[in-house]
Amino acid sequence: MDPSNELAAWVSLDGCFNFRDLGGYQTRDGRRMRPGRVFRSDGLQELTPSDLDLLCGEMGLGTVIDLRSDEEVSEVGCGRIAERATIHHVPLFQSTRSGAAADAVRSQLPADMGGLYFLMLTAAQDPIVQVVKLLAAAESPAVFHCAAGKDRTGVISALLLSLLGVPEDTIVADYAFSRRNIDQINDRLWSSESYQRLMDTLPDGAYDADPISMVTFLEKVRSEHGSFDAWASSAGIDDDDRQRLRARLLR
Repeated sequence: MDPSNELAAWVSLDGCFNFRDLGGYQTRDGRRMRPGRVFRSDGLQELTPSDLDLLCGEMGLGTVIDLRSDEEVSEVGCGRIAERATIHHVPLFQSTRSGAAADAVRSQLPADMGGLYFLMLTAAQDPIVQVVKLLAAAESPAVFHCAAGKDRTGVISALLLSLLGVPEDTIVADYAFSRRNIDQINDRLWSSESYQRLMDTLPDGAYDADPISMVTFLEKVRSEHGSFDAWASSAGIDDDDRQRLRARLLR
């Protein structure tokens, strides 16, 4: 990791374990991401009143982008943050309920998490583009999150940081930072039946945030598309979207 880039600032909360501010990361051209503008997180449904006062009061969080499936949201809900912020539900994919369906999905998945992230970039192109456009247009501090805050959230974070010009070694380190509280994250996930079914379909490594997974993902993007910028152009993220992201998130 570039020594000029420290890891994202962890936000200590009682109700979730992987909430952090992407502000502070330096780009290749010497700019830095503004603190307090965009955050990444695991599930927010158990945030406490004091957590909400910190996030939505002191920090001004007003936009929540929820990447979870309909099934996940139906089972565990959004929590009381729905009363304090605007929630945009943008599921990157829908989980499967039946054993037969899960077996069919499993048979088509890559053998590693990096390959899964690349598949997600292709299969969930439209919702991923929607997330980027929401972040570019947000008028208040925003957070994007899934259940663990490392896989779906990690794909969005890698794309966002890449579009802003953050170096790849920083992107890899940011992904692996989820290891800090990985045991607490996994313990909570195992209390959800829908997430257990989802995890049963995923490759080995789904319970970790091994940096090699992100390295593999970034290599696949380069190999197949040349860069995230090239992928974004073909997917429908235009120059105006990128200019708004840079104006809002960089200083």
